[in-house]
Amino acid sequence: MSGASSASTPAPGRHVVSATLVIAAPRQRLFDLIADPAMHPRIDGSGTVVASPVGAPERLGPGVRFGMGMRMGLPYRTSNRVVEFEEGRRIGWAHFSRAVWRWEFADVEGGTEVTESFDWSRARARPVMRRFARGNAVSMRRSLERLAELAAED
Repeated sequence: MSGASSASTPAPGRHVVSATLVIAAPRQRLFDLIADPAMHPRIDGSGTVVASPVGAPERLGPGVRFGMGMRMGLPYRTSNRVVEFEEGRRIGWAHFSRAVWRWEFADVEGGTEVTESFDWSRARARPVMRRFARGNAVSMRRSLERLAELAAED
């Protein structure tokens, strides 16, 4: 299933934090792992995504809503909606803050270049988002490494 994005991908800048890694795995395999919300707790490098709630969709697609069990000190839940989607190439979701978590996939020699980004250019409460954005680059690098490990399991 292919779909157009509802938002364009901004260039990295003042309100976008990202990390990139070339992973020796097929692009579609990596995309499929990210499009499966049940895999998010295993991929998350921040330690804050702890569970995909009961009733979560099996696969994300354009406009799909899904929640996650989270923990940052105290447990809480997020409600997200897929706001960007191009099958096999890009997926992004946002929650109430309007910040977008985006994953992009491109074929390169040796595998797939995967970029995870946190785009808070349209977010509410930018001072709060700025505080979280600072730590996201390290967590994103760990997420990319976990994604590579999961892709290698098959």
